[in-house]
Amino acid sequence: MGSKNSTATKRADALRSIDAIVQAAAECLGRNPEASLSEIARAAGVGRVTLYAHFNSRAEVVDAAMSRAIDRGNEVLDTVDLTGDPLLALARYIEAGWHLVDEARALLAAAQRELSAGRIRELHAGPAARVEALVARGRAEGAFRTDLPLAWMVNVLHAVMHSAAEEIRAGRLTSDHAADHITATVLAAFTPPGKPVPETSAGPACDPPRRSRDFES
Repeated sequence: MGSKNSTATKRADALRSIDAIVQAAAECLGRNPEASLSEIARAAGVGRVTLYAHFNSRAEVVDAAMSRAIDRGNEVLDTVDLTGDPLLALARYIEAGWHLVDEARALLAAAQRELSAGRIRELHAGPAARVEALVARGRAEGAFRTDLPLAWMVNVLHAVMHSAAEEIRAGRLTSDHAADHITATVLAAFTPPGKPVPETSAGPACDPPRRSRDFES
């Protein structure tokens, strides 16, 4: 009995250490994508020996931190209503998704240095599938263009989001205006050729885009 309890205790301690390391990695890399493993270990309250007992490399630590961030992001996106008018659903997705990108931009920079492009795509498969389904529905309902590949349109949306993060880092854009800029840009890119681009509000970023009469016809 004592041996079993000891094993369970060690397993619980190991899980707590792993969780502390991953959380510290997300926080440290979220501030500085070049944060060292020593910094991460100190922030987690463990030694480097303990860190290396659970992770073989910096890439594994970054991978775990990125996976955690995406899992938590998926929890947020699961609460976003993507039903109804595809334009309004897209605006809601951008509002929620943009904040996630904004919060994780430094962590993503670390991931891009440590992980392969294929692994990053794999990690983002959940969010990509969600927006792909939305764009596909919008195309089927005539709200979005159909003359470009679906995968390309999804990539354009995410590229604009990440570009907004870079613009904020460069001081050319503020977080308060990012969602509105992203929505306006993406709607212009997604509007079917020959159709007027839906108007976006000059007010808060969460205000819905407005269809013109021609667009609704």
